[in-house]
Amino acid sequence: MTTPRPQPGERRLQILQALADMLQAPGGERVTTAALAARLGVSEAALYRHFASKAQMFEGLIDFIEQSLFGLVQQVDARGLPPQAQVPMIVSLVLQFAEKNPGMARVMAGDALVLEHERLMARVNLLFDKLESALKLRLREAQHPDTVAVASVLTAFMLGRVQRFVRSGFRRSPTELLDTALACILSN
Repeated sequence: MTTPRPQPGERRLQILQALADMLQAPGGERVTTAALAARLGVSEAALYRHFASKAQMFEGLIDFIEQSLFGLVQQVDARGLPPQAQVPMIVSLVLQFAEKNPGMARVMAGDALVLEHERLMARVNLLFDKLESALKLRLREAQHPDTVAVASVLTAFMLGRVQRFVRSGFRRSPTELLDTALACILSN
């Protein structure tokens, strides 16, 4: 009896899921296409039928991260909360996403992108630039006196917390003492 063929696009998602799962393994080993293919029980050639390169696989993960995070930002917007309440909520949701998705956190921190194509790190940097812009907008709407500086500090804080989470082998929660830290950053 043969295994049914995956639906179009399904194998692509399976590849990305397997890559994300492999990235959350302890030790932070570099994922090779050979190891990824072995995990999925397919040939490396089968991977390349769905992605032109390993970099394209990572781009798929970055796309997923970006869509997820900005989907969360849109949900915060939809709640109709005042902008000053949206700022800590956005920071919290970004860090919760990283905590729930350790493999994605490695991508967000850039750790999984070492020795990969430099455009991937540029994409992650752009993601954090967009998050910083979203925070600036809300701080400006809240008439915060230090919009640019506070948005910059919050962005560095998020990135630092994600990096600490990754470097601790996923033991140090990115949301540890989050309310207290945000109160310190956001106090006038």
